Amino acid sequence: MLRENANDLLAFLAVARERSFTKAAAKIGVSQSALSHTIRGLEARLGLRLLIRTTRSVSPTEAGQRLLQTVGPHFEEIEIQLAALSDLRDRPAGNLRINASDYSLDTVLRPRLRTFLQQYPDIKVEVCCDNGLVDIAAQGFDAGVRLGEQVAEGMIATRISADMRMAVVGTPEHFARYPKPLTPRDLTAHPCNNLRLATHGGLYAWEFAKGGESLNVKVTGQVIHNGVYQLLAAAVDGLGLSYVPEDLCAPYFQRGELVRVLEDWSPAFAGFHLYYPSRRQASPAFALLVEALRHPMPSL
Repeated sequence: MLRENANDLLAFLAVARERSFTKAAAKIGVSQSALSHTIRGLEARLGLRLLIRTTRSVSPTEAGQRLLQTVGPHFEEIEIQLAALSDLRDRPAGNLRINASDYSLDTVLRPRLRTFLQQYPDIKVEVCCDNGLVDIAAQGFDAGVRLGEQVAEGMIATRISADMRMAVVGTPEHFARYPKPLTPRDLTAHPCNNLRLATHGGLYAWEFAKGGESLNVKVTGQVIHNGVYQLLAAAVDGLGLSYVPEDLCAPYFQRGELVRVLEDWSPAFAGFHLYYPSRRQASPAFALLVEALRHPMPSL
């Protein structure tokens, strides 16, 4: 009954407020004859006369006035709420959860999130730092951040950083005791600081490539960490060689605290990517976040 009467009630409200079929018809975009037919049909279903029609004016009956006063405010409230939804479209809001490593948070996410969150104050972003490759869907995350080659199948991946390179580094004092390695195989003669992969539980094999040759070297030493910042600190403390992102080492190179070796064996990795399930229906807030993080394509 309500579904059948909704449009007819809107037509009645227009006539009752305008006190004119001509003005009401123009306001809602129908012909005057169609509007009259709609009102007669509503009156017939209700078994009540709602409008008094004269050659000069239209006015509601007692039943019509009651309907205008009781039903009219409800339709007005609906219009207000629909307008509020439109405001949400213009001012995106919502909560977003991202899983990322501490390194990607510091170097990529945090600088861009600062501007993004200032621009969209109604969007909240929670970032969980985790160096393991978690199942983002099962853990309730909207997206994750990992290197390109670590993104699982069935995910949409958006590049958010340039390619990155790793560096083998140690202190000058270390190389006073040990000869600088000329090939990755020489690392087996050095104490090295290992990275434990949280996802698989094993130790990460350092990856190298040169002239079409690729080598993965398992190193040994006294120190094992699960994050690159700790590995960098271990190298600075003189506990052995570490394999860390090269951009983290730049200040230490300048101050002479660290020395880099095997640079010609350091391959480029496919940068950080924001990834999320392909079946995910993006909210306006999430779509804006993806665009804010997207790495610009190089100009040709």
